[in-house]
This record gives sequence, structure tokens and C-alpha cells, in this order.
Amino acid sequence: MTTEEYMLQEYGPLMSLGDIANLLGRSPDGVRVALYSDTDVSRKLKPTMLRVGRRVYFRTLQVKDALTLEGDSSDSAVVKSV
Repeated sequence: MTTEEYMLQEYGPLMSLGDIANLLGRSPDGVRVALYSDTDVSRKLKPTMLRVGRRVYFRTLQVKDALTLEGDSSDSAVVKSV
């Protein structure tokens, strides 16, 4: 299973802020603060954001590319623990 397949199976096509926090090992509030500051992670994740009303989602495949998460099934455990 590739990282792309794993992420789509685990999160679906759109990730919530909580999903991003889980993936990065941070709290949702910490991710929210980081997104609105000028950091390397925020510059990578902002283009993946999609607003639906007041909610914010992230395109799963673009998140994978932005965070350069690549590999085969042996890397899937690493993706989950990042």
C-alpha cells in the first residue's frame, strides 16, 4: 500500500483540522495557531486549504505532497506517527 492509498483510506479526500493535528502530532489549537503564523509548515499547508462555510478542510493528496510524505507500505507506520 502506498502512502497515497493509506492516506485516502484513513482520511478520505478531505482532512479536517483534527486529522492534520493527529498526523503532525500536535493539538488542533496548535495547528490552527501555526497556520496563521508565517512558518514553513503554514506556507506548505495553506495552499491545500479549502473552506466550506466556516469549516476548514485540507485536500489529502495535496497535504501528502506538501509534507513530502512518500513511500510504500513500510512507510505507512511512519506517516501515522509523524
